[in-house]
Amino acid sequence: MTEGVKRRYDSTRRHEQALENRRRIVAAACVLFAERGYGRTTLADIAASAGVAVETVYAAFKNKPTLLHRAWDVTVGGDDTDIQLLDRPELRDVFDEPDLPTRLRKLAAVNTRLMRRTTALRRAVETAAATDEAAAAMLAEIDRQRLESMAAHARAAETTGRLRVSEVECRDVLWTTTDGSLWHGLVQVRGWTDERYARWLGELWVGQLT
Repeated sequence: MTEGVKRRYDSTRRHEQALENRRRIVAAACVLFAERGYGRTTLADIAASAGVAVETVYAAFKNKPTLLHRAWDVTVGGDDTDIQLLDRPELRDVFDEPDLPTRLRKLAAVNTRLMRRTTALRRAVETAAATDEAAAAMLAEIDRQRLESMAAHARAAETTGRLRVSEVECRDVLWTTTDGSLWHGLVQVRGWTDERYARWLGELWVGQLT
């Protein structure tokens, strides 16, 4: 009986340690990919930053593209829980808003927080995509997923009866203005606050779409 309890305890501890190692590896990858660039960051660099052996990184993620995918998912979601972005409470609140102008302003606020989290990593992927096949595939997947998300917002907007453009045009306007380039230019280059940017983006969408 005692040995059985000990084995379960050991197994639980190993599982918890493995999860903690994965979190540390992903956190280190997010920082290093954004700061150094995807191409210039090695798995050995990530292991050293995470305080684990490089073999631990390989055992957990196999290769750098797989780790990039996980780093992106965690960066987008803001945590390591496996909940799709559209199913998270802040976006459910957007979809539940019946008034379209108010909904677009709420979406702009959520998107601004998302840009704060993701833009540095996306720009690193964009840079690497010019020469790295895995990064190029990742960038294409990022934009495909974002297009699907914006299509969901456009479909929901269409049902309100307040949309003055087509559903497709709404999707395309939202998609084009949510890749991080506007946020980077106005906030990080021109010095706008996130609050000012979110207000501006919300009014842009309301003016163009409703």
